[in-house]
Amino acid sequence: MSANSTLEALNNLAHSIISYSALLLVFVVGVGLLYLVWLYYRDVTQTQHAIRRNYPLIGRFRYLFEHLGEFFRQYFFAMDREELPFNRAQRSWVYRAAKNLDNTIAFGSTRSLNHPNEVLFMNCLFPTLSQDAAPTHSVCIGEGFCDKPFASSAIFNISGMSFGAISKPAIRALAAGAKEAGIWMNTGEGGLSPYHLEAGCDIVFQIGTAKYGVRDDHGHISEERLRDIAAHPQVRMFELKLSQGAKPGKGGILPGGKVTEEVSKIRGIPVGQDSISPNGHPDIRSVDELLDNLMRIRRITGKPVGFKMVLGFSEWLDELGEAVHRRGLEYAPDFITIDSADGGTGAAPQSLMDYVGLPLRRSLPLVVDKLNEYHLRERVKVIASGKMINPAEAAWALCVGADFIVSARGFMFALGCIQALQCNKNTCPTGITTHNPELQRGLVPEDKAKRVANYAKNLMHEVGVIAHSCGVREARSLQRKHVYLIDERGVPEPLSDRYPDKTPRPEYLIATDSVPVPRTAPKEARLNEPAEE
Repeated sequence: MSANSTLEALNNLAHSIISYSALLLVFVVGVGLLYLVWLYYRDVTQTQHAIRRNYPLIGRFRYLFEHLGEFFRQYFFAMDREELPFNRAQRSWVYRAAKNLDNTIAFGSTRSLNHPNEVLFMNCLFPTLSQDAAPTHSVCIGEGFCDKPFASSAIFNISGMSFGAISKPAIRALAAGAKEAGIWMNTGEGGLSPYHLEAGCDIVFQIGTAKYGVRDDHGHISEERLRDIAAHPQVRMFELKLSQGAKPGKGGILPGGKVTEEVSKIRGIPVGQDSISPNGHPDIRSVDELLDNLMRIRRITGKPVGFKMVLGFSEWLDELGEAVHRRGLEYAPDFITIDSADGGTGAAPQSLMDYVGLPLRRSLPLVVDKLNEYHLRERVKVIASGKMINPAEAAWALCVGADFIVSARGFMFALGCIQALQCNKNTCPTGITTHNPELQRGLVPEDKAKRVANYAKNLMHEVGVIAHSCGVREARSLQRKHVYLIDERGVPEPLSDRYPDKTPRPEYLIATDSVPVPRTAPKEARLNEPAEE
């Protein structure tokens, strides 16, 4: 073929490409214009949105900008400590801790030190030297009152996040990270999955109002299924959830898009349908019924049993203390988990999330003081939950009287959460709260497990650093006297002045000391004995 023929063929090919490209462009532009015409007609004829009816097409940008505003505020406009629910400074600390990076800062704190209720720890003139520091001592839950008590020295653990609410890769990463860090993992109310068990970490099994995972055909607790769960040696405790921070008085909500066949099998619910738990336990309508159910679960499982709640009205705490002394220490909960009103969840009504319940800053000292007042502090361990993702928050809870701290959203950040606020939409961009395989692909459990472990270890280490600065040898030696709160005038006030330590009432001190401590689980017959009048 001659050079002229080759050139002519190339010219013809180029001409054809240009012609077809022009036609394609005209077609695309035409379709686009027709689509805009259709949108214009739809906007001016619809009656639901005034902006779109008065400003067709242009009015639609309002919704786009409103959606994009969340992301622009997060990355461009908000200051380091302005955002809610967690600001950039809080998230950045978790990200660095999870990656085991340097967590030091330069040129001074960006935190305001004169706002009311801000926390300040009181360092001493002669801090604890490194060679004098001691490992955090172990706390035993249920000792003397169940067959298999549980002891742990880990002060910071993983709070309840249900399989279904979060993805399989997320569960696997959390479980493996918990095993490496030596901390426990709470299942949340969604039941026990194989992914909780595969890494060998300690498990706290949560029983929600729908009894997922241990329910019979009528939605009641099945003793057979409860025994099956307790047979796993990794399941160390059982937690009866009465309420949670983001939605006290309302049951859990799992959108139907997240109810896969696997989730359906584990929970015992229909595939693809919204799963809405009751807003309370139908079989627990009084303090005595609560104690009966705790005793029943402890008898069946042989393991420590407690309950989780958000504190609102607190009069029932007196009723609880009196009932325990009337019935015997064996009826007391082995632990109480106190969730804060600013606790988190994937889906909750804004009216409950914003306005119902007490924040942990108020509820934790109140519960600890009531347990002290009724001389139950040694019998009942306290677990603090709710928006504690940094060392100072965990250290504050220990000062007030918590035995353990648990966090869910802190560990979500360790997994890579970017606070996209899409937990309830099955569109989580980091693969944590979605069952979309394409989005889950981004979360590699083997990598994220290391970050989970790093985060837990670094947080507990820095709580120890705070403790040593205050002059004590280990974190659990922190007390209320080590914390000051800024009052309304901007003046530091000792936490021990605002919440003085309570001493037991004499009558309960004598009554408790006279009650023999059982070394084995109470007999089944005791459960059916009527409460004394």
